[in-house]
Amino acid sequence: MTFHSHHHGEKAHDKHEQSNIAIAFALNAVFTIIEIIGGILTNSIAILSDAVHDLGDTFSLGFAWYAEGLAHRKPDSKFTYGYKRFPVLAALVNSVFLLAASVFVLSQAVPLLFTPEKVNETGMIWLALLGILFNGAAVLKLRGGSSLNQRVVRLYLLEDTLGWMAVLVGAIIMKFTGFGWIDPLLGVLIAFYIIYNALKNLKDALRIFLQAFPDNANREELEASLLSISGIESLHDIRTWSIDGTTHVYTLHIVTSPGIRSGDYPLLKQKVRDRLALSGFEYVTIEIDGYDEYCELKNQEH
Repeated sequence: MTFHSHHHGEKAHDKHEQSNIAIAFALNAVFTIIEIIGGILTNSIAILSDAVHDLGDTFSLGFAWYAEGLAHRKPDSKFTYGYKRFPVLAALVNSVFLLAASVFVLSQAVPLLFTPEKVNETGMIWLALLGILFNGAAVLKLRGGSSLNQRVVRLYLLEDTLGWMAVLVGAIIMKFTGFGWIDPLLGVLIAFYIIYNALKNLKDALRIFLQAFPDNANREELEASLLSISGIESLHDIRTWSIDGTTHVYTLHIVTSPGIRSGDYPLLKQKVRDRLALSGFEYVTIEIDGYDEYCELKNQEH
């Protein structure tokens, strides 16, 4: 009963996160259209550049929404671990796109530092307020998301919100001082901030795809914990990786202590699974070697 309630709660949480991405996608799509029209009417290169960026964000959010839906499918003959890695794929693609989009924004903003153009500052102020409202609402909708995909999507929307805050400040200052270079300067600073965070998310996604040891687990501590279990003499052929950043895989060979019989194996394996489960290892494969049993894999490690 406890397991069923936990599983039901987790499933409801996943559906809630997916619906949040859907809402964020709708908000971003609607505002992108408003932004394109507003950029033309205000003659603002900065706004039109951000509109191109937001258009890419809309496609990325759609991809993220689709990937979150796939992640809920059960394992089958084609994907035996299930579809949990599809959101990580979306995070990887979205991070790369975010880097490319930020570089594009930089290419548009840097020249404007030296040759700023005349824009409709009042129109920019109203568009900026609208942008903060739309994107800020979407960020709040996704603030509880825990997956890598959710973090990347939230970063997209946070970037847009910060960008519109910069546009608002820049438009107000330009309206009263005529300093046209302030807006692109803020855009450059925000772009560098987003590039820094996108690189961090890209690194996380690449670690998962390259099957690195999970970040939220300590290999030495895990092995020491397993070796402290009565009946285990040593460990070897340890393989571990993460499926989606939160669900991990652990395979290993256990060498039993002298005196341990085959009838003791089920309890020994259960103790190992319980220890590994505390660190998020859901898929655990254990092979047991007797104390005096020869294992070719053990010799291959050295």
